[in-house]
Amino acid sequence: MEEAVVAKKRMLSGIQPSGDLHLGNYLGAIKNWGARSDTYECFYFMADLHTITVRQTPADLRRRTLEQLAQYIACGLDPEKNTLFVQSHVHQHAELGWVLNCYTMFGELSRMTQFKDKSAKHQENINGGLFTYPALMAADILLYQPDLVPVGHDQKQHCELTRDVAQRFNGIYGDVFKVPEPFIPETGARVMSLNAPETKMSKSIPEGCVFLMERPEDIQRKFKRAITDSDTENCVRFDPENKPGVANLMSIYAAVTGKSFAEIEAEFAGQGYGKFKPVVGDAVIETLRPIREESQRLLKDKAYLESVYRAGAEKASYVAEKTLRKVYKKVGFLAR
Repeated sequence: MEEAVVAKKRMLSGIQPSGDLHLGNYLGAIKNWGARSDTYECFYFMADLHTITVRQTPADLRRRTLEQLAQYIACGLDPEKNTLFVQSHVHQHAELGWVLNCYTMFGELSRMTQFKDKSAKHQENINGGLFTYPALMAADILLYQPDLVPVGHDQKQHCELTRDVAQRFNGIYGDVFKVPEPFIPETGARVMSLNAPETKMSKSIPEGCVFLMERPEDIQRKFKRAITDSDTENCVRFDPENKPGVANLMSIYAAVTGKSFAEIEAEFAGQGYGKFKPVVGDAVIETLRPIREESQRLLKDKAYLESVYRAGAEKASYVAEKTLRKVYKKVGFLAR
């Protein structure tokens, strides 16, 4: 008697190619994505539609999108096991995004903290897309009817809005969208800026950010200059409240070596920050070295990368079209 085949649960996530991928992206998200491909049906994309809420240099955006694809693969996302695609290549994202704009309330969008943050940073360009992009993000998710959406703590608000919009739409038209659950992995390290440990590592603060493609000597320089503490203790001890800089470096070291905080404290007992920081830098350099080298190799094979994103878009479009067709019928659009 044959065993019934159990369908894999579906998972989806994307990162904007608005800047180069960094250590926070890798340890907080991408490192864990690859391990899920055997358990879940995974869709990962380059969220290029979202990038243009802030003005981009076109040639740089094209370059970064391709580089991000190469880095996804180099980080362990096998295109044979994961659907990798460029968001703008799947037209259903923009189409469902417009429909969901009409089912997302102005007040809901007004409460989005990222809109407030980005508006403060880009006061010369507070455009409509900057305000309504959570509706597009909801479309990104709901198109694929995923069971789980891996999100950082800062994206939880958007996932909650997506659930609200899905439930509102379903309440009017019936069971159209699967209401996804946010998936916040416990193993995903929350990496803070090296020179401002009270804020997340971000490409907007390059001196405190370690990029995946960065030269080893530049990475080591940033770690040697990393903020530790103003106290005179000079002791490697995990105390996030009183020693956020040291705690951040310990979290990074733990994430790349697999060592516990107790093991790290024992390893550097009596040695001080001057010995600790370069060792963390070396560990990060060796973790990123194969990713950088494989990315560089892949970027020399443009034909292969094109074949990956074309195949990814084809599969993503097939899945997305099923949802979009159902939505169009429900809202009353004439069949194409």
